[in-house]
Amino acid sequence: MPPRKASDPDAPAVEPRRSGRIASHPVAAAAETKPKAPKATKKRTAEETAEAKESEGSSSKKVFSSRFFDFSALNRHVFCIVKKAKASAGGEVESSSTPALPTINVGDSLPGLVLKNEKGEDVQIANLAAEKGVILFLVPKADTPGCTNQACGFRDIYPDFTSLNYTVYCLSADSPTAQSKWQTKASKELPYPLISDPKRILITALGAGEGGKTKRSHFIFEKGGKLVEKKLPVSPADSPKLALEFVKSHQ
Repeated sequence: MPPRKASDPDAPAVEPRRSGRIASHPVAAAAETKPKAPKATKKRTAEETAEAKESEGSSSKKVFSSRFFDFSALNRHVFCIVKKAKASAGGEVESSSTPALPTINVGDSLPGLVLKNEKGEDVQIANLAAEKGVILFLVPKADTPGCTNQACGFRDIYPDFTSLNYTVYCLSADSPTAQSKWQTKASKELPYPLISDPKRILITALGAGEGGKTKRSHFIFEKGGKLVEKKLPVSPADSPKLALEFVKSHQ
């Protein structure tokens, strides 16, 4: 039967024939959506890894070095504090080229020792009593109320001592500069020399240097340098009067 013309409006619709091969295969499923690939992580090169390790190691060394330095500084600081505490308590004596002197008792002579006066000049202690008797009065600290009272007491009767052929010296652990300032204050004008014994060598030998401090006292040496009287301890007001009384009685 001849085919109808496509232009025939009454002709039924004819489905197009499929190839047997195509029909035998199922319709392909809709393509699945591919998951997004993770962002690639930048890999460190061998050189970068080495640099990172070196940087970390350097930082660790810096931290360790810093901590070690601080620890050492702290140790030194603590050591200094302990050393000063021991020295102030008499438990440790600073090294000195001058050895400790033996104790000076009544009947003993002035020792061979060189100290400074308030002017910074050398004073030969053994020669102090070569021509006159000597009174050494000891004060705990220059320019303090009690010490000023004692010093001014010796100042006020200084002519009485000189008239009896005795001279007066103040002895303390203060520096020559501190002694000089104290000596020349307008309200004091101390007329006698001041001797500086910062290591308390002579002070300790006289028995007045226990505990790293100076005990208020006075010592009287007759002409020639022999110790004949000591007052330890003594009050600031009594020291000058008692010293003068002894000198008068010892003529």
